Amino acid sequence: MASLIFASRWLQLPLYLGLIVAQCVYVFLFMKELWHLIHDAAILSEQGIMLLVLGLIDVVMISNLLVMVIVGGYETFVSRLNLQGHPDQPEWLSHVNASVLKVKLAMAIIGISSIHLLKTFIDISSLGSPESKFTTEGVMWQTIIHLVFIVSAMGIAWTDKLMLHATSKHKH
Repeated sequence: MASLIFASRWLQLPLYLGLIVAQCVYVFLFMKELWHLIHDAAILSEQGIMLLVLGLIDVVMISNLLVMVIVGGYETFVSRLNLQGHPDQPEWLSHVNASVLKVKLAMAIIGISSIHLLKTFIDISSLGSPESKFTTEGVMWQTIIHLVFIVSAMGIAWTDKLMLHATSKHKH
């Protein structure tokens, strides 16, 4: 029974492979948006260029989040990658665990949320007009949700700090 339970961790492998496919979709999206930026650079306003660049940054940040989940999750929950001494081993992978991964993911989500909020604030000039993409309530909720992400990340980091402190007291 114990062997079966331990082997069940491999059921996560298709999930990580699916995230790799999602990463490929984001590479396609990035290239499409980059082409749009290059192709239309002469006719876009500064604000339009800024919004496209923020969109590219957003895609990169989501892609970074995918890499953290794929590599960190696989290493933490499925199997070792055995990358010791590999010149391309990410620095953060040497000390990854579920706790570190949660904090890194929370920070990545805050970064992504920040980009979306910044895009909203840049593109908000038409707020109140009938052709506006935004409503006052929508902007307010986007800001509130962003603040909730920040408070949640602080809570996760604080809880991890308390757990680390309690663990170090137990060892002494």
